Amino acid sequence: EQTVSKPIEIYSFIDPLCVDCWAIEPTLKKLQVEYGAYFRVRTLIAKNLRLWTPVMRSKKRPLKKRRELAAYWHKVSTDTGMPCDGDVWLEQDLHASYLTAVAIKAAEFQGPKAGARFLRKLRERLFLHKENITDLDVILKCATFAQLDYDEFKNDLFSECAKKALHCDMKISNEMNVDVVPTFVFFNNNVEDEGIKVSGGYPYYVYVQILEEMLGFPPTPQTPTSLEQFLADYEFVATIEVATVFNISEEEAIRRLKELVLQQKVEAVPVKYGTFWRYLNKKEEE
Repeated sequence: EQTVSKPIEIYSFIDPLCVDCWAIEPTLKKLQVEYGAYFRVRTLIAKNLRLWTPVMRSKKRPLKKRRELAAYWHKVSTDTGMPCDGDVWLEQDLHASYLTAVAIKAAEFQGPKAGARFLRKLRERLFLHKENITDLDVILKCATFAQLDYDEFKNDLFSECAKKALHCDMKISNEMNVDVVPTFVFFNNNVEDEGIKVSGGYPYYVYVQILEEMLGFPPTPQTPTSLEQFLADYEFVATIEVATVFNISEEEAIRRLKELVLQQKVEAVPVKYGTFWRYLNKKEEE
């Protein structure tokens, strides 16, 4: 790996139930694989009052609203190629995601990689398995899947520290006027410089241009990783994630992935609107 100190910090503002934050994962993975030597990502929970107030619990959320959300998820899945099943809105009582947000902060106490693994597992359970990630049992299951220290996580989940960390995130999102998720704010080492805020999803080249602008020079892409190494690193990925990272069509991605299936290195996991691929040399949940 290139030994470049990471001069850029990217604040990534999300909401645990946000489908657009899920749909942008392929772009973020590509940025990480190509230019990860230049930046680190800090995940923050955006202050979205609509999802925090108990008044908006879905038992009181009219069926019409839930149908709209389900239809929107279907559209996002179709438009972006990142599979997700909106029927979860019709089948589960997805209430305020406060506990889920605190859980993301609690997982991060075990390090940024542990936090990222936990967030990914939450999203997989919600978007692919239609599980209610606002439910304590599902949250604890995700901690196991993400290979967190379970007892430590459980203690942190109900600690004041995790609540404080969440309120700190929400305060920052307020100060930065984050009103859309996902939102990314790029900062460089120069304290005098303003951050560059990008609200909503954009094509990949936009993020590369911002990196260049913040660095003051064009970043050098890292040596391309192999498909097998990529799968070993991420363990469970969508076809579109492979296609995006390796700059190939989804058809070509499927062809290459099927070769690894024949070598028994990968297994295909069909989901609604697509396929995920699991690397087999690691123990997985199912």
